Amino acid sequence: MDSALFKTLITEVKVGKNLPDAIYIHENTLEHIPEKLRNIILAVGKALKVPREDWNLVKLSKRQFSLSLLSYPTFDTESYPPIKQSVTVDLQKLTHKITDYANYDNPPILHRKETMVLPSYRHYEDFVHITQEGEQAGLYEKPRHIGFKASWEALIHSHGYELVDGRLFRNSALLQNSDSTKIERDKTAIARHDLSAPMKSLAKHGYLEGDYSIFDYGCGRGDDLRELEAHGLDALGWDPNFLPDADKVNADIVNIGFVINVIEDRHERTEALQGAWQLADKLLVVSAMLANESYLARFTPYKDGIITSRNTFQKYYTQSELKMFIELSIEEEPIAVAPGIYFVFRDKQLEQAFLQHRHKRQYSWEQKAKPVDLEKAKTQLLVTKHSELFEAFWKHCLLLARCPAKDEFERTDELIELFGSIKKAFRLTQAYFGSDDLNIARQMRTEDLLVYFAVGLFGKRKPYTNLPEQTKRDIKTFFGTNKSAQAQATELLFQIADIQRIEEECLKAHASLPKSVLSEELGQPHSLTLHKQYLDLLSPLLRIYISSALQLYGELEDIQLIKIHITSGKLTLLGYENFDKAAAPRLKERVKIKMGEQDVDFFDYIEEKDNLRLENKNEFISSPIKA
Repeated sequence: MDSALFKTLITEVKVGKNLPDAIYIHENTLEHIPEKLRNIILAVGKALKVPREDWNLVKLSKRQFSLSLLSYPTFDTESYPPIKQSVTVDLQKLTHKITDYANYDNPPILHRKETMVLPSYRHYEDFVHITQEGEQAGLYEKPRHIGFKASWEALIHSHGYELVDGRLFRNSALLQNSDSTKIERDKTAIARHDLSAPMKSLAKHGYLEGDYSIFDYGCGRGDDLRELEAHGLDALGWDPNFLPDADKVNADIVNIGFVINVIEDRHERTEALQGAWQLADKLLVVSAMLANESYLARFTPYKDGIITSRNTFQKYYTQSELKMFIELSIEEEPIAVAPGIYFVFRDKQLEQAFLQHRHKRQYSWEQKAKPVDLEKAKTQLLVTKHSELFEAFWKHCLLLARCPAKDEFERTDELIELFGSIKKAFRLTQAYFGSDDLNIARQMRTEDLLVYFAVGLFGKRKPYTNLPEQTKRDIKTFFGTNKSAQAQATELLFQIADIQRIEEECLKAHASLPKSVLSEELGQPHSLTLHKQYLDLLSPLLRIYISSALQLYGELEDIQLIKIHITSGKLTLLGYENFDKAAAPRLKERVKIKMGEQDVDFFDYIEEKDNLRLENKNEFISSPIKA
């Protein structure tokens, strides 16, 4: 084999962790690489008398005619295993170098192990969970600092986490244990140096901009509080171990972040959640750690959870189990905003605003019409003289998709002084710019409201009489009455169970979207897969189908592709590593949402077990980004 053939064969490798300079493959993927390449790997090991049990990973160089046989003895058992030995072979010069790391204080370590194995590998799902935790903690934002054990552990510590039994651990403790087994809850509060995941969710949705007071129920060492206070926010907290003398006070927003995990008594756990709910005037944020049964089987069971090696208790949840616990404890329906994070609104107007914002699109106005002959009318001359006000008013009309009420445009007084009434200003504006843009905005707003109402019905949310005034005006303008709006939304919602309608809408979407993939089974349409950037281009029915499913999952933060299953009432979410830049991005996350069962399966839905790469990326995005 020569260098040219070696490089050609490497380009044909479709498994393993693909980096700019090399591909890392696990021994269980050897059967899925080109036969000639597999034979040379095995021949090198045999020629150098490296026992087969002394290597389990292979590094294939992309830039040089070389490969390395790597030994990671704890690949399966450690989350970030250190290397023990490497045998690097220069195939050009036929030389090799052996490096022993056994006594090295700061050895290289592995990350993203799920990318090196096949989805059928027995620990694949555990590896995915480990990577997901690190991403949510922000540990992969600067990959140059994660390659060695010491720098990785320092990075974990700087982000306020600690490895416990191989998993990132940061929780606050509550209450003292009365059981005979001594659970050391104080060890669960880890120092951090950035906002926790639930606080980041609040910030993302605009709740940390100074409009609301915040109380952190079980605040641990107070890292979130210090950051919030540094931004001038009204934030207080309480913790049984670190702030036991602080008062538990009411606040607009109460966060009980990763607290219920560490309470070993079910009754106390419920009391803690109910106590936090009583303090929340507007919104409660509940978060908990997630894990699957295969991971939990490694530990000592205790009550309905496990005991960690640090003698702390952990109750891991599934997404649906956490939702049910919240509902049963406080008799309110939570809203999923991310895996393991739920919002529960006491202020129903705020809840409606939050839900409506999720489904509202923005129509960007681009002026295309040419001004008419302004000499024909004195009014038009007045419009030209005050073009800045006139244009600002028109943009606001397009934002609302209707004539604003007096209190909905901050410069209403100026308009009335110039034109006599806001309705007259609206008529003149529409005549000046034409009705095309407004008609498009009206259609979009009507569809957005139907999606909003229908998804609310799917979530079994009762209609509230205290809707925001703006929404009431929208209903009157676009539907006439609330009863008519709800009737149309109900009709649409029922149609998500109509397989024929879903099929029709998927076929229309496939024909109209810039990019999408329609799969068939036995000659019939089976699923439609699209990039999330095209969600707003879908029909109201498909948006309701997807939005209803996402109520069980949360935001599409790390998801790129969405697969609509036409016949089964299911939705699959696909997240890829470095999707925008990689030519064939590697699959990182699969989530299957079953609407009929109201449940979410993480990483269980795997269609192409022998291929983790998205080879047909160009079929999903209209402007592919070169790697």
